[in-house]
Amino acid sequence: MNSAHELSTLIHALRRLHRDASSKAALATLTRTRGSTFRRPGTRMLVFDDGRVVCELSGGCPQRDIVARALEVIANATPRVIQYNAQSGLDVLMEMGCGGELEVLIEPLLTIHDTDFIDTLTTCFDRRTPVHMATLFAIDDEAMMPRRLLWNSHAVLHDSIDDEALVQAIIESVGSTDVSRAATLTLSSVQGTADVLIEAIAPPHALVVIGSSAAARALLPLASALGWQTTLVDHDPARLNVSDLPEGLKTVCASPSSLTNALPLDAHSSVVVMTHNLEHDVAYLGALKNSPIAYLGALGSRDRVARMRDNTALTGLHVHAPAGLDIGSETPEEIALAIAAEIMAVINQRSGGSLRDNDGTIH
Repeated sequence: MNSAHELSTLIHALRRLHRDASSKAALATLTRTRGSTFRRPGTRMLVFDDGRVVCELSGGCPQRDIVARALEVIANATPRVIQYNAQSGLDVLMEMGCGGELEVLIEPLLTIHDTDFIDTLTTCFDRRTPVHMATLFAIDDEAMMPRRLLWNSHAVLHDSIDDEALVQAIIESVGSTDVSRAATLTLSSVQGTADVLIEAIAPPHALVVIGSSAAARALLPLASALGWQTTLVDHDPARLNVSDLPEGLKTVCASPSSLTNALPLDAHSSVVVMTHNLEHDVAYLGALKNSPIAYLGALGSRDRVARMRDNTALTGLHVHAPAGLDIGSETPEEIALAIAAEIMAVINQRSGGSLRDNDGTIH
């Protein structure tokens, strides 16, 4: 599925599309995959009528074929579900070289109302609220213009499916099926057998970097490139007023005692403490003791980290320290890469080892 960063990129592109009445586009969505494939269900790519692409799927042979099919969908103004398996699309499947099969929904974007759901998604992102999205795209194996449902634990936020029984079945399916990853379910409805792609969509990951060290400044642009909402924190306002910070970076002047009031931290947030001052590090770490964050790390040598752990103020606090994967990093940029990689591994529930030693799935 798309990352929150990719979804944000798609949303911006769709809004530009609606402002430019002369452009037409189609949205290609992976709805089913089997075996080894380049992306998972829920991954989307926007194709314009001039061949431009936003959020590439693979860049290889399958993408070129999907783009060609998308241009046909734009011209015909009719949605299609394309199969790449042993029965169809075999030439492209062979060129993929990954041994998998996939199904792709391609929908023409004819009017602004075809993407009404993006306003709801944007609101959820802004409020950092997780949401489920269901896309009804076929009845009795016949492709249809997709209809969407968005909801969270409190309410239905958007509904263009307009079938109360099917909506209820979709919501109940989330409670009985593992949809932590996107999956297409087959559900009964009054219209016939419905194919519905269901996705759990989290807000963009937020990274808080505390301290203005060289390694901290190296981590900021890398985090921004990953699409993380990045905030630099320091207790000294002078260290936040420098010219080489990444564009769009949020800065917050906060002491340890004011930190949690100054920052809205949640389960989709990570914090790395990098002040290069042991007393300050301990104070900031202690202030985060009851925060519901996904990752908490601290920079330092093993001797310095041992002194942190001996401090009673941090008793019971799980800290990744020294922060980062063991890749032999020494320079600030290498340290930043190691830390970002460890955060990725933690939020994706991976060990961070070599892919060649992993017998499980890559995605």
